[in-house]
Amino acid sequence: MLWPMDRVAVVDREKCRPKDCGLPCIRQCPMVKCDIEAIRLEGGYPVISELLCSGCGICVRRCPFGAISIVRLPTAVEGEAVFRYGPNTFKLYRLPVPLRGYVTGLVGVNGIGKTTVLKLLSGRLKVNLGRPEDPPSLEEVLRKFRGSPLQEYLRALYEGELRVAYKPQYVDRIPEVAKGVVGELLERVDERGVLKQVVEELELQGVMDRPLNVLSGGELQRVAIAAVLCRDADVYLLDEPSSHLDVYQRMKAARAIRRAASGGRMVVVAEHDLAMLDYLSDQVYILYGKPDVYGIVSRAHGVREGINIYIRGYIPDENVRFRSKPITFHERPPMRPETGVEPALKWTDLEKGYETFHLKVEAGEAFLGEVVGIVGKNGVGKTTFMKLLAGVEEPDSGEVVNPYGPEGLSYKPQYPSGLYTGTVREVLEEAGGDKVRKKWFVSEVIEPLHLTDLMDRDVEELSGGALQRLAIAACLLKDAKIYLLDEPSAYLDVEERLSVAKAIKRMVETRHATAFVVEHDVVSLDFMADRLMVFLGEAGRRGEASKPMDMRDGMNMFLKDVGVTFRRDPETRRPRVNKEGSRLDRLQKETGEYYYVRG
Repeated sequence: MLWPMDRVAVVDREKCRPKDCGLPCIRQCPMVKCDIEAIRLEGGYPVISELLCSGCGICVRRCPFGAISIVRLPTAVEGEAVFRYGPNTFKLYRLPVPLRGYVTGLVGVNGIGKTTVLKLLSGRLKVNLGRPEDPPSLEEVLRKFRGSPLQEYLRALYEGELRVAYKPQYVDRIPEVAKGVVGELLERVDERGVLKQVVEELELQGVMDRPLNVLSGGELQRVAIAAVLCRDADVYLLDEPSSHLDVYQRMKAARAIRRAASGGRMVVVAEHDLAMLDYLSDQVYILYGKPDVYGIVSRAHGVREGINIYIRGYIPDENVRFRSKPITFHERPPMRPETGVEPALKWTDLEKGYETFHLKVEAGEAFLGEVVGIVGKNGVGKTTFMKLLAGVEEPDSGEVVNPYGPEGLSYKPQYPSGLYTGTVREVLEEAGGDKVRKKWFVSEVIEPLHLTDLMDRDVEELSGGALQRLAIAACLLKDAKIYLLDEPSAYLDVEERLSVAKAIKRMVETRHATAFVVEHDVVSLDFMADRLMVFLGEAGRRGEASKPMDMRDGMNMFLKDVGVTFRRDPETRRPRVNKEGSRLDRLQKETGEYYYVRG
């Protein structure tokens, strides 16, 4: 009996080790024993025939490396496949429809197809209707989308009538493919004559004479956005433009991107920061399914409705539930921690100077059982302060008093690349021994960070996002009293960010420890932080840090400096950025309540 075509089979070749396992998937397949070639060896790897397989699931259960998946699809998407990379690989169903003069937002977990969508809309990948072995002609593709705006979009794209500007996801890899000084590179791509305006808006004046390979992640991100917006294109595609940017820079980037759309251009943005997505987008598409197996693009929704649907995990117009529980948000700031206990870590007034930068930190202390959030613009010394706490660097004046010594401290740096060798399992076992197999840690950290299926992968093969998740888990696995995490949410999706925030909070509470977390995602910070340190100053020149303060006072100080106020969505209670100059924006600024509105 053939299995229905509303299923998808995937063999993950990065997990599959046919030389080590003896291929039980082939040997024990009942269809193979009946001389039906439902699963065969091709190019050294097993390949499942989706026409001949009975869907019994034996190969899935027998695979020792978890490399095989057979998943039933919602019947509503049957026949709507638009792309597949190869036999038994990731499959995408449907595409969003870009509109002229509008910003289209994409939201979904990592590995669900957002980057694939952007590459298809850019022409870097060709629509193959899920038939990589027998790609359709342009005429067949256009017939498939007959009556849809996608028909004209794809025709113009493939015939060279649409100019597309594309910003990739991992901007830290840009120096590997592009060399030179920032100013010269941007001048070469300034086809619209807007370079001066874009440079001012994205605050790039200080890096124009610097080579790409010395820029920070935030600087590279802004340069990449500027390069896209300077091009004279019909379509702008931006993959996670908020990564490594602070709140102020995110709002600046959002305004610049919206301005590009106002000129009658099509803009599509994949974004994990819900506040920025809300502020930026005119319509939203939700991507759901099974990460790295298949992804489905929902119908278009209004921005508020679409984001609320994503938070609830249920799409009413398609009758699809893609998450068992809704994402919940806090409404009130945390209470001030108890006083009178011995501090876990304290420091006197600190100063640290470099050739062009100087940092001052007000004397302060942190207590066991609390999470101290660290916020501020990029380039004002947050990472430098973390290095001072970690003992990686020494202050020019003042001292850090750590009664637990280096053994009692666990540090995740901003950029974990090059820190680890071996497999994921070996890295985690070195960090925490047999704790990596404890049910609590597996359910709270390993599974939410999607590391379960990566255990036998070599670290050198990991993507930037997977490496980030590994670094967070390794940091939290160590039995420490002081945890330092520098920008843990970079490259993580919405659900992973809240899982990390929850894990940090619970780790601090159960181990009676202290955590310092540098974070640009205001929602994550609100979820986990008990007190806040605010860094002010001039990026790349000077930084001044406050001592840890009450969350309300800290948020007000920080958001007042960047000129942004937040409100709560009445339905989901999620934070939403107020439009500049709106009634709520003016009222909250007048009352001094930039985030926590007294009720």
